[in-house]
Amino acid sequence: MSTTIENTNEALPQEPVQEPISEAAAPVAETPEVVENEMPQPETPAEPAAEEPAAEVPAAEEPAATEPAAAEATGEMPAPEIAPDEETSEKEQYPFFETTAEVLNRIKELTEAEGEISRGEMEALKSNFYRLYRQQAEEHHKKFIDEGGNPEDYQPLPPTEELEFKELMAKLRERRAQQHELEAQALEENYNKKVAIIDRINELLNTPDDINKFYGEFKNLQQQWNDIKAVPAEKATELWKNYQHAVEQFYDTLKLNNEFRAYDFKKNLELKTALCERAEKLAEEPDVLTAFRRLQQLHQEFREIGPVEREKRAEIWNRFKDASTVINRRHQEYFEQRKQREQENLQAKTEICEEVEGFNLDGLKTFADWNAISDKIIALQAKWKSLGFAPQKQNVKIFERFRAACDNFFSRKSEYFKTVRESLNNNLKLKEELVAKAEELKESTAWKETTEAIQALQKRWREIGTVPKKFSDDVWKRFNAACDAFFEAKKEANGTQYAEQKENLAKKQAIVDQLAAIDPETAEGDIRPQLRKAQEDWNAVGHVPYRDKETIYKAFRAQMDRLYGALGESATQRRIEQFKNSVKDADGKIRERLLRQRDILTNEIKTYENNLGFLNLTSKSKNGSKLLDELNRKVEKLKADLNELKQKISALDEKE
Repeated sequence: MSTTIENTNEALPQEPVQEPISEAAAPVAETPEVVENEMPQPETPAEPAAEEPAAEVPAAEEPAATEPAAAEATGEMPAPEIAPDEETSEKEQYPFFETTAEVLNRIKELTEAEGEISRGEMEALKSNFYRLYRQQAEEHHKKFIDEGGNPEDYQPLPPTEELEFKELMAKLRERRAQQHELEAQALEENYNKKVAIIDRINELLNTPDDINKFYGEFKNLQQQWNDIKAVPAEKATELWKNYQHAVEQFYDTLKLNNEFRAYDFKKNLELKTALCERAEKLAEEPDVLTAFRRLQQLHQEFREIGPVEREKRAEIWNRFKDASTVINRRHQEYFEQRKQREQENLQAKTEICEEVEGFNLDGLKTFADWNAISDKIIALQAKWKSLGFAPQKQNVKIFERFRAACDNFFSRKSEYFKTVRESLNNNLKLKEELVAKAEELKESTAWKETTEAIQALQKRWREIGTVPKKFSDDVWKRFNAACDAFFEAKKEANGTQYAEQKENLAKKQAIVDQLAAIDPETAEGDIRPQLRKAQEDWNAVGHVPYRDKETIYKAFRAQMDRLYGALGESATQRRIEQFKNSVKDADGKIRERLLRQRDILTNEIKTYENNLGFLNLTSKSKNGSKLLDELNRKVEKLKADLNELKQKISALDEKE
């Protein structure tokens, strides 16, 4: 999986291998093991199986008799106690390298060295390498995401070092397999040598009369037996029984003097006493597994030492057995405590799984929601790693359950982010289109139309959602800059236009003031030229501020009406005169408009006149009379307006 947990995807690290307990403590010819070459992927690593400790058996007991006098009472020798393979403890003895290069160099050294290749060190190197390798992969992935990379575009580290590691490990396993083959041959040779020693002792027993003179050879055979080391494990017990039987028979047959026998018994007692002291000292060893392993070695040595005098046999064996019981009890308690811890770990891990599975993913609607749950799951992963193993039968299942829950979350998170990313990219595309339009409009001087267009763009911008964070500032700055450029230009232009309108207002106010100063009764000569000049000047002045337009115009009309009224001219005549002055040249469009107005007024007059004829015939009431008067006034007004239109049309025709 890509967890980055970006990948995301937020990934669950692989748990360390839980070391198994081996099945035998007797010397065993180690066979080459098969080592997995598959490296777990960093995104969804598999948790290795946790092995249950092998069932503990009682420590190997010393046979009740190992010399001729007690041969009948011995019975069969109990099988040696099974010792666990404390490979976990052994791994801790090996150094932890800080880089994968150091691990590879150590493997190269082992492939070139002549000494024995330890399985424990191989496992330690493998665990060391993959821990560092996964760490490198996670750091590489995290760096890619932190730098803004798309999780889908992520390319894992090239597996160069892993390929070299697998190649070197294959060579190392091949060398170790060769060593095992040689060791197996050596074990078989040792077995044959010991069989030959037993056969020779049996041959000595065939001449009981000469048994005394063979004592020296017998002691040499015993020394040879002790000098020969391990044999195949499956043959060790039976071989040892045959040897003990031959030795006991030799002692039963041997007619030595008491001095020789007493000397042997004394030396054997000293050796076994020393072993008892060493066994008792093991109670002080803090490492339970180390103490148990060393006890098995002491049992092997105890078995190989000859008998002691009959009176001391039970005492020395009970002392050794009591010391063994202390170690065995500690060993049993250790595994009972470990099982208890594993059960507690299982409970804690089950609760973690339930917590992860209990998150309501359907209710997560925002980045903040997903990231909040992501932080919680990462914290739970850290807590998971701090816990030890669960019982072997449940360990893999509980991890797979946890991994499935985490994978489900990060997969859903990845889908959400992918969907949101597509939406963000689409929003970016839409906003870039708005930016392009705004940049096209920013130079426009059609202030009203462009203002409306840009305001529409701004409204649309607000309706579009967010864009990817790394593009957000840039696209906004471009859009805002284009809008600001237009409005700044508009503001500057409006400032100039407003100044001009204020100046025009002052000019028109001056015209009004000039008209107000004219007194028709005291004025010399005809004032009509002054009035026409005032009208022309008024028409020549441009626009004034909108809020002052109506006020200044009413003031001008009031003065003109006052002066023309004093001259006895009608308002209609003044309007026609103003029309003539305002229209410099014949204008076809103005004439068409006046003609359309004339036709409209003509039709309205006809309609009212028809209504008046009908009312004259039917209405005799007081209210009917009022309605007739109102209609007559409207008809007279329409006729006056029609007459004014006709005069304006005639004025245009005269200019042509």
